[in-house]
Amino acid sequence: MGRKYIIFRADWREEQGAESRLLAHTKATTDILAEYFDSSNSSLPEVGYRVREYHKIDGFADGDFPDVSTHSRVGDWEVVKVEEYKSTNQNDADFESIVICYCKYSPISTSLEPLPQVNVSHQLQEVK
Repeated sequence: MGRKYIIFRADWREEQGAESRLLAHTKATTDILAEYFDSSNSSLPEVGYRVREYHKIDGFADGDFPDVSTHSRVGDWEVVKVEEYKSTNQNDADFESIVICYCKYSPISTSLEPLPQVNVSHQLQEVK
């Protein structure tokens, strides 16, 4: 099972929403739409795959986790090209491969779907 670093980025020519894609630490614009670390044996995203969008709907927010997403939907960004770069040093690499998925803005109408609730135990156990 190889670790993959998967980056979804807007195609070089895509300007849709550029002003809202900001790096958290510098507020500089970025073409990165999403990134995932994948240690599964799942196949790579393919052309036509759409990046999911996550939303927080206040009426559904959990009081213990008020800032987390409550819903998701199939998003408006569609993969148009996939490039995979495999590590040349498998024994000492953090990732087996780095995958870049280039996306175009292709709006569609999809429904918001509720995310499953996470069950968290609030009981502390005494360690003996």
